[in-house]
Amino acid sequence: MNASLRLSLASLRAHRRRFAGTFLAVFLGVAFLAGTLVMGDTLRASFDSLFGNATSGTDAVVRSADAITTPGEAQGVRQPVDTALVRKLEAVPGVAAAAPDIQGAGQLVGANGKPIGGQGPPTLAGNWITDPELNPYRLAEGRAPRATGEIVVNRGAAEKGGLHLGDTTTLRTPDPVRVTLVGLATFGGEDGMAQVTFTGMTRSDAEKYLTARPGEAASILVRAGPGVSQQDLVDRLTPVLPKGVEAITGQESAQENTDAISARFLSVFTTLLLLFSGVALLVATFSIHNTFAIVVAQRTRENALLRALGAARRQVTASTLAEATAVAVTASAAGLAGGIGIAAGLQALFPAIGFPFPDGNLVISTLSLLLPLAVGIAVCLASALMPAVRAGRTAPLAALRETSVDTSGASRTRAVTGAGLLALAVSLTLTGVLLSPSLWLAGGGAALALAAFVVLGPVASTTAVRLLGAPLHRLRGVTGGLARRNALRSPKRTAATASALMIGVAVVCLFTVFGASLKATMDQTVSRSFAGDVAVSTPSFGAGGSGLSPALAPAIQRLPEVETAVGLGRGVAEVDGRGRALTVTDPVALARTFDLGEVEGDLRALGTDGMAITRKEADRQALTLGATTRLTFTDGSTKPFTVRALYDRSELAGDYVITRAAWAPHRTQDADTLVAVAFKDGVSTADGRTAVEKVAAHYGNPDVQTRAEYARSSAGGIDMMLTLVYALLALAVVIALLGIANTLTLAVHERTRELGLLRAVGQTRAQLRAMVRWESLLVAAFGTAGGLGLGAFLGWVLVKASDGASDSAFAFALPPARLAVVALVGLTAGALAGLRPARRAARLDVLRAIATE
Repeated sequence: MNASLRLSLASLRAHRRRFAGTFLAVFLGVAFLAGTLVMGDTLRASFDSLFGNATSGTDAVVRSADAITTPGEAQGVRQPVDTALVRKLEAVPGVAAAAPDIQGAGQLVGANGKPIGGQGPPTLAGNWITDPELNPYRLAEGRAPRATGEIVVNRGAAEKGGLHLGDTTTLRTPDPVRVTLVGLATFGGEDGMAQVTFTGMTRSDAEKYLTARPGEAASILVRAGPGVSQQDLVDRLTPVLPKGVEAITGQESAQENTDAISARFLSVFTTLLLLFSGVALLVATFSIHNTFAIVVAQRTRENALLRALGAARRQVTASTLAEATAVAVTASAAGLAGGIGIAAGLQALFPAIGFPFPDGNLVISTLSLLLPLAVGIAVCLASALMPAVRAGRTAPLAALRETSVDTSGASRTRAVTGAGLLALAVSLTLTGVLLSPSLWLAGGGAALALAAFVVLGPVASTTAVRLLGAPLHRLRGVTGGLARRNALRSPKRTAATASALMIGVAVVCLFTVFGASLKATMDQTVSRSFAGDVAVSTPSFGAGGSGLSPALAPAIQRLPEVETAVGLGRGVAEVDGRGRALTVTDPVALARTFDLGEVEGDLRALGTDGMAITRKEADRQALTLGATTRLTFTDGSTKPFTVRALYDRSELAGDYVITRAAWAPHRTQDADTLVAVAFKDGVSTADGRTAVEKVAAHYGNPDVQTRAEYARSSAGGIDMMLTLVYALLALAVVIALLGIANTLTLAVHERTRELGLLRAVGQTRAQLRAMVRWESLLVAAFGTAGGLGLGAFLGWVLVKASDGASDSAFAFALPPARLAVVALVGLTAGALAGLRPARRAARLDVLRAIATE
């Protein structure tokens, strides 16, 4: 074993360039994984520190005990608490101070007339708490608001909106309010909490604009006196609290806020990064396996001589694995250091885009150190295992053979096995997405499809390279023909090299197809369900934005150009114990501007105790027309509601519809999410839109869009998602490029004598470079074509699986322009990968190359 180890190390020192591509592939994959883990740990610590510092003076939080949570939302909506409870709490022994915390949505308009924030993170507004220890915000400049219309804004939001002390602007609550900026604040020592914006106002203004009625608050913050712990304070407060109200410690409240941020953003973000780390390492697996397979094939004679001299199979296998271990440990350790460097770079970059990242040291857990190291070593050793076993099986007589012929492209066993796997994959997938909707069956079929592509690779590469390379002989003459023959020489090597690129292109194609399908679905939804001429909306998604004023729709309705204007508000309630989102609107006007499909019952008869629901939801809740169910609202009241209408389409209208009169007693901060407008006959879209825009300008100037524009803006987040996906998948393409370059470099070394003979019989250096580059391009073309086919299939599977798991009908769409760009990028990667091996081949000394054994 010692002799094998010494031989492995000597071989590594002598041929270290052969493993450069393997080293880089492992390095990049491990660096991405380690950077993701370290960044996640540090961000979690950042938010812990941020909320801990901001709420350090709050020892207890008094709030409603129950929350109504609707599907798809992590945090529920709680009933407000009575602010009269403050005096009662202040009388409890051990309480130093108590203050109501009024919270709502409020979006500031910047100096340029555009809203600040709202693209995902919340835009918060509330009362400015005068007790500096209970207030999570600290006044950094200016003063606290004292008169109506005065506000304090977190410094990050003011800088983003170009606002300065003394400026007057508009605050959407959603009713537009003219406000004057008198103070700038920080949160936990930072200019803000990521992209979240906060506007603090006087208590009277907060009650007027953010609550349904005076005397209500989201919670009451309590500070303990000297010597009273947080838990002691909670124990003293609990006996005096009314039914349905609870007290939790300040630490528990801060942890809930951190967990909410983690659930909403950090977990999704880090999971996405880990997913792409896995893709990068999968691509690296193919590159590493190919490198070791080629190295073992090139050392056939050397391994055979070792066997002839008495080396056992186990020793030859161990020698190859020792080389792989050395490369794996070195590259993984370097990747670990690189990952920490990536996290440090992001630590410096994030504050520049307004995201809090701690100024102190990075948080590096034991898991963040050991997991990437273990994964990198495991991936490298697993990739090298089969080549190592193959090396150990080398017969001593192989030392007498000149070359071995790769017949994998004509392997009947491989063809039958691959075809069987592909048939099974298609059967499972079709069953999972069409016959018996199942994400597990669809996912299993997709995984088998990937395996089938890998098994069939060498068989398919022969046919594919012949077809793709057919024009080369006519276009490039002998040079093109030689490039084609070189790519055909080893089908297994060509397939393995192309597989790395195929995986990267397939994942890019998958997300491209899925994104295009989501856009097509939105277009289909708006075209089918929205019967109005224009839509008034706020340019926001996620939790941000403040919505539209409920007074906007009636104001637009009064225009002579308008036939119908209807606002869609949102409420929440428990329907027989299950949290559900409610659409609050005028149901008769809704039916005139939205296509609800077939309506059974009478939408005009909803009143204050009736509702309309979709047929699917009625079946799910076992409700029929005329049936009665109980709705529990956030104010704690429970009321029976009768199903007075059933309709088919819920895409824009939602599953439950109630009137504004029914919602009014239970509302909190009232807002519409959309106003749909239908013009009278003879009014052009341009004229009607101009009239609506003039009215909307008095309500915070929200966007007025045509149906097509509304569909595009509703799908605006998809392009942002795709941009992030493309940026992350660039790493996988880079690793695949390195794999192609490394394979070609090893192939050039393997064909040194052949290349020397070509030069001796008259091939020029330019022709030699072109031959290697065209070979690289053929390999890349094969990988790109396979990736496009596999990615389109997986995209179809994902769309159909989403369709089966959702009440909405998903549309499948192939974006030809984007897929053409993906194909072009794949081919360009192949061309770039061949540059260095081509230059190296052209620099070979002719006489030395001919003399090479």
